[in-house]
Amino acid sequence: MSLEVVIIGAVAAGPKAGCRIKRLLPEARVTMLDRDELISYGGCGIPFYVSGDVPDVAGLLSTSFHMVRDAAFFRGAKGIEVLTRTEAVGIDRGNKRVRVRELDSGREYELSYDKLVLATGSQPVIPPIPGVELEGVTPVADLHHAQLIQGRVARGEVGTAAVIGAGATGLEMTEAMADLWGVEVHVFEMAPQVLPGVLDPEMAHMLASHLAAQEGVHLHLGARVEAIEGEDGRAVAVVADGRRYEVDLVILATGVRPNVKLAREAGLELGETGAIRVDRHMRTSDPDIFAAGDCVATRCLLTGGERYIPSGSLANRQGRVVGTNVCGGEAVFPGVVGSFCIKLFGLSLAATGLNGPQAAAAGLEAVDPLVVQADRAHFHPDMKLMYLKLCVEKGTRRVLGCAALGESGESVKGRVDAVAGLIALGGKLEHVSNLELAYSPPLGAALDILNAAANTAENLLAGKLRPMSPAEFSRRLARREEGHTCFLDVRAIDNAAPYLERLSPHWVHIPQETLAQRLEEVPRDRDVVLICNSGVRSYEAQVTLDAAGITNTYNLSGGVAAVKMWGEPILPPEEGEQGPAGQ
Repeated sequence: MSLEVVIIGAVAAGPKAGCRIKRLLPEARVTMLDRDELISYGGCGIPFYVSGDVPDVAGLLSTSFHMVRDAAFFRGAKGIEVLTRTEAVGIDRGNKRVRVRELDSGREYELSYDKLVLATGSQPVIPPIPGVELEGVTPVADLHHAQLIQGRVARGEVGTAAVIGAGATGLEMTEAMADLWGVEVHVFEMAPQVLPGVLDPEMAHMLASHLAAQEGVHLHLGARVEAIEGEDGRAVAVVADGRRYEVDLVILATGVRPNVKLAREAGLELGETGAIRVDRHMRTSDPDIFAAGDCVATRCLLTGGERYIPSGSLANRQGRVVGTNVCGGEAVFPGVVGSFCIKLFGLSLAATGLNGPQAAAAGLEAVDPLVVQADRAHFHPDMKLMYLKLCVEKGTRRVLGCAALGESGESVKGRVDAVAGLIALGGKLEHVSNLELAYSPPLGAALDILNAAANTAENLLAGKLRPMSPAEFSRRLARREEGHTCFLDVRAIDNAAPYLERLSPHWVHIPQETLAQRLEEVPRDRDVVLICNSGVRSYEAQVTLDAAGITNTYNLSGGVAAVKMWGEPILPPEEGEQGPAGQ
């Protein structure tokens, strides 16, 4: 007698599980159902379809060899029966049956199963904003939403749009409309930063500065959207913090929640995140029911607690584990570190594990110094600066996380991916410090930025480094007339001259290589901020001064390069200049 398997959900985890089952047990009878007629698509590609990078929706529905993944494809190529426009309305665990309804005809019937797979995904969070029901207000949860948005933008019906939410989807949709279609976009985010829950405030500020510099992009952080106004049933304006913004389209990018209605009604155990609780084998509290993808909670490998991370990558990997175990295997999905990457207006960002504030919230004492370095040999013409933080737990020296941003997406993602692998294996600081990375000048540096970041963290833990963040530097620079801080530039005179001219007497210059001979010129009666381009020479200066008993110094983390990325000008505008002066 063949194994009867029913899979509810046919976007990512469901198809992966079904195909794995048929490879392991070709005689198994697998039935997969979904409410939609569009199945097995790359939902993460929606912003790139809207932008035009993916020219038509078929690109998101197709295999790498250009076959559309529809019901006929799964039936013919995979041996899986697919029921589209079919909704699961209840699970009878005792009799091992699923009640389903055909959405077009209304007909209801039951499917029996030996093993059941829940891949019910997530659903968009619709905020309780007055006017959210108006035409022209839409989430970005499926291909139908994508087609609606892309159609209106492509037809020239959208001159100004509002995006509510500055998470990954909101920011990618912002780029899709502003960069390639020339739409003016207002982004509203309740949190005081972009990518809340992903980035620490410092890295988020750097990214926000980059976004705010893009033509047609207006960031409103810490903003509360009070209402969406309409005319003739269509959205025409957004009201936020008492101000009215006229718009032609409103995109809700306010997050998602796990779709667990079926599981809850069937009495399956839910986790603390509200998602379905599964074990390491992706089994639910019912041993004959498995679950995977955006509907499940995952174990955090760093804290041991539960995390909810909706991700196409996780869904596919979990789906394969489910497929193996449905067939009697004992495959394990151990948990997640939590990795993320995004590319926005030419700047790439990646993060994994915990950042400093997240570590503190988990009761972990950690350091996460900022390091700026070339992503390959500094002398190579393709060199780009990378801004990287390595989060390390004090005492244990366990690596907790890493975040990086830079223009070279492959370089940024590659470094963070390497750390993610180490974290999953319980990697410590010395493992990153001595991490072997392939080297060639066009592709990397002899001492990689990861090695340098680990060495910086080690110096900080050993008390040899006293850093100052770009935020604190900017605050002190703005209050320089109070006379509490001296800014000591240890670069060559060609670099220092513009700052000396505009910021003296608060900005002074002693080249790092002459500092040991000019110690008497270093103030002792106030804080001294040591400054170079990247923080390396200024650290050498701090070591020199410490050896001489001069310890009233702070090293500007990441140097002038970090302050530029931070987005606040060092030099005040000259008379007649419009806006911030160059740096």
